[in-house]
Amino acid sequence: MNTSSPRNHAQFDSTHFRQALSQFATGVTVITTRLADGSYRGLTASSFNSVSLDPPLVLWSLRTAANSMPIFSGNSHYVINVLSADQAHMAKLFSTRDTDPFTQVAFELSRTGQPVIQGCTAWFECHNRSRYPEGDHVIFVGEVEHCEFTPREPLVFHDGKLGGLHTPA
Repeated sequence: MNTSSPRNHAQFDSTHFRQALSQFATGVTVITTRLADGSYRGLTASSFNSVSLDPPLVLWSLRTAANSMPIFSGNSHYVINVLSADQAHMAKLFSTRDTDPFTQVAFELSRTGQPVIQGCTAWFECHNRSRYPEGDHVIFVGEVEHCEFTPREPLVFHDGKLGGLHTPA
């Protein structure tokens, strides 16, 4: 595969790029993990995708400057919780650092002690397999060790708004 084609160095409008990206509807997840001191950390992410069935791999990305980067880079496991349509408040709760969201959320612990948020449509317990820095983000590839699902309407993020497939965003 030839990847050495010339690059266009014209002025690039990052605001326009972000607006164009917002037209891609995506699901919403909360990535959770447990720290060495026993506390929990979680963050909202819409950058989630499957990679491989054999082995079972998924990916998500995190901004390099995020204060949780050292936590997620260093931990051996994390859980990707796929939010259902009635969990928009959780997406907002885990996207700020104002309060500890785990005091306001019902969760159970996975076999490796990671928080699994109750009421999600699916969750994936992952071994932190690899990380790839690209641009201003790091792409995390997780090897799925266990997953569960309960069919529910998913939470969708589109054009800067949260909603369900059948409810207006």
